[in-house]
Amino acid sequence: MRLLLASLAAVIAVAFAAPAFAQELPATPPTPVAKPKPRTAAYCNTLKTATSRNACLKRVHARAIPKTSPAKTKPKKLEAAATKSEGNPTAPAAPTPSTPTTVAVPPLPQKTI
Repeated sequence: MRLLLASLAAVIAVAFAAPAFAQELPATPPTPVAKPKPRTAAYCNTLKTATSRNACLKRVHARAIPKTSPAKTKPKKLEAAATKSEGNPTAPAAPTPSTPTTVAVPPLPQKTI
């Protein structure tokens, strides 16, 4: 009988103690670490292999230094056409590479049910 009461008391003690473990505060979630953006030197340094890291750094370096090109001049044919169109206001202007051309797009048909 004593053994039965002792085991019953042990089971009750464990039953009351178990919720105490479940009510502990959860561990705080780790703060997210900001990943470096692609096409930057910081991103290249995170790469694992040396060959991919070097190739990435070369691309970043090549992108950072813009290549200067000599000043472009208009071809003589376009200059002559531009001066002709300026002199005669009724003549249509010759298209030049700097003027954008627009294309008329018809509206889409309405969907009927």
